[in-house]
Amino acid sequence: MDFVQRVKRKLFRPREVIEGYENPELVETIFLKTINYEPSGDWPLVMGVNTVLDFGGGAGLHYKLARQQRPDIRWAVVETPAMVHRARELATDRLMFFERIEQAANWLGIVDLVHSNGAIQYVRDPIETIRSLCLVRPAALAWHRVPLSDESRREMQTSYLSDNGPGTLRASSEKLVRYDRTWISEQAFIEAHKSYRVAERGPDPAERGTQQFKFERC
Repeated sequence: MDFVQRVKRKLFRPREVIEGYENPELVETIFLKTINYEPSGDWPLVMGVNTVLDFGGGAGLHYKLARQQRPDIRWAVVETPAMVHRARELATDRLMFFERIEQAANWLGIVDLVHSNGAIQYVRDPIETIRSLCLVRPAALAWHRVPLSDESRREMQTSYLSDNGPGTLRASSEKLVRYDRTWISEQAFIEAHKSYRVAERGPDPAERGTQQFKFERC
């Protein structure tokens, strides 16, 4: 975002607000931006990986990066019903979209990796969702942009519609998007990974104040 855009946002804050991740306009924005997204570079995380369950993976943006390095990788995205319905036209024999974790795991068979980037904090019960992901017995779990604190707490978060999804998309008029976010208890987050050990952790450079982790099965 350039200087002029930043100034405009401060002076002319949008009045219209849309609510939550099921909103059709938000879903359509993420969908179109994903179609136009052209990633580049290597992704060491998917080296030697054949199957990935991508929790909160939108319309498959992470798959677009992974397949450049692993063309035969099979990728199952778990998303909201609205996103799954919209993104299904992008499905192939290597990329599928599901509403439930169990459905995605059954399609993959063996899950090499559970991947989630900036999504777990927006579900109703993050800890229970983490436990459900561990139950599919992936070899590893990789988490990015996880907000952790001493105690769990909820807050209302607001973003610009055009900031959602990868890359950029010109909009005729800007809107705000509002949704609940959970700051997850760090202790509860780690303890939810039963039978897994922390292999890597540290601050996530993609979002200030968040953490990234990799867990490996014991």
